[in-house]
Order: sequence, then C-alpha cells, then structure tokens
Amino acid sequence: MEKEVIFNSDLHFEHKQWRRELFFWEDELRSFNNRLNELVLRWTKKDVLAQFEHYQNQFIIHENTIKELEDHINLHETNIAEHTKKGEDVLNQELVKNHIEYRNRMEIERNLYNNLKKEFFRYLSEYM
Repeated sequence: MEKEVIFNSDLHFEHKQWRRELFFWEDELRSFNNRLNELVLRWTKKDVLAQFEHYQNQFIIHENTIKELEDHINLHETNIAEHTKKGEDVLNQELVKNHIEYRNRMEIERNLYNNLKKEFFRYLSEYM
C-alpha cells in the first residue's frame, strides 16, 4: 500500500478555508450578541433573561474556541513556512497527525455552532 503524500500547499489551502469560516463565525457572533442586547431592553421576565444568559455564555464559549482554533492555525502556518524555507514541501507525520486532529475539532465546532444557531433562531423568533 502506497503512503499518501500531503503537501504544505494542501494544508495551507485548508487553513485558508478554516480562517474564512472562523472569521464568518466571529462576525455572526457579534450580530447575535447585538440581538441579545435588543432583547434585554424589551424583556424583564426572569425566564427570558435566563435564556438570554444561556446564549450569552454559549457565545463566549464559541468565541474562545474560535480563538483557540485560530491560534493553532497560526502556529501550524508558521511551521509550514519554516519547512518551505528549508525547501521541504512535505511535513512530518506528527504535524500531519495534529492537522487531522484539528480538522476533526473544526468539524465538531462546526456542528456545535450550527446547532446553537438553530436553537438561537428559534429563541429569537419567539421573543423578538
């Protein structure tokens, strides 16, 4: 069985995709927080405000996860650049293994974030 060769350019391309997606999520979260601030001005019921706090906390958790993923991408990009300077176009197995783990983390975050959005939109439709 022949080993698959993964090139720096392949990883760099995926990093660019991830960065765009993370940037979009950051922008969406700012918008969602603005919607929450509008709700706080309209409602005083404790159950509505408890939900408000729930979403506010969830948005903070996702913002932190986004920052962590961005940090990983930046570190990995630095490593790719170092390999490229040395004329090495293929990363070692450990770095590729780490990349695959972060690909999985991106997929998990993508699913969690999409579920949160659906839930939040239902909440907005009820209280906006």
